[in-house]
Amino acid sequence: MRIVVLFNLKDGVDIGEYEEWAKTRDVPAVNALGSVTSFTVHKATGLFGSDDPSPYEYFEIIDITGLDAFVADVSDPEFQAMAAPFQDYADNPQFILTEDL
Repeated sequence: MRIVVLFNLKDGVDIGEYEEWAKTRDVPAVNALGSVTSFTVHKATGLFGSDDPSPYEYFEIIDITGLDAFVADVSDPEFQAMAAPFQDYADNPQFILTEDL
């Protein structure tokens, strides 16, 4: 199962601060969860075939072994404390659940 997270940063968020936190704290911590097989964060650079900007600035791709195991992992108080800054950075993130065809 894969979760795709789409989001923009909140007004006033320092891009460098968010990206440093994502690289040094978020990515390693999420990848360390037992239910996660892969976690990556991507910055949009534009729309293919267009000069228009992407409607979302950032994308996260979370590959998980199962939803119940993932929910259990992210519910851990230690993980919650590490992940708390995401709520300060991300403006209304959209967590999209997917399945392979």
